[in-house]
Amino acid sequence: MLFTAAVAVALAGPACAQKTADRPPDMTTAALDKTGAATDTALDAPRDAASTAADATANAADDTGQAAKNVAERTADKTKDIAVDVASKTKDASVATGAAVTDAWITTRLNAKFVDEKLLDHSDINVDTNDHVVTLKGTVTSEAGKARAAAIARDNEGVTRVVNQLVVK
Repeated sequence: MLFTAAVAVALAGPACAQKTADRPPDMTTAALDKTGAATDTALDAPRDAASTAADATANAADDTGQAAKNVAERTADKTKDIAVDVASKTKDASVATGAAVTDAWITTRLNAKFVDEKLLDHSDINVDTNDHVVTLKGTVTSEAGKARAAAIARDNEGVTRVVNQLVVK
């Protein structure tokens, strides 16, 4: 019996060796597959991190742009509010000093406004003011200039009526 067991072991030895020789390549392939998967995962991590960083940068830029837009809108609104407030206070000051809006003041103010008006270049306008009624006499270069002079006079503070006797030349 001992002899039979020894022969069995002797015969089984080469068969076991053959199975062992077959196994390492399978195990090697499996190990390589696992290593490849781990490498792919390791390479994906930096790509994912870079993508996340790029998204975060884009979002931060969008947030910064929106914040700048909001500040600009608030600044524009505040500037308008201040301009309206200054205009209102100026008018209130003029009304409070009602004596300041005299015929002479109206005449002087209109003459100054006419100088800055492009439609009235090369015009000769005489402004007479009596009891806050403005009379415009003289010459202008166009109908548009005549209409513009009357509009400026009408819009001037303290003027109650405008008599337009301007002639287009």
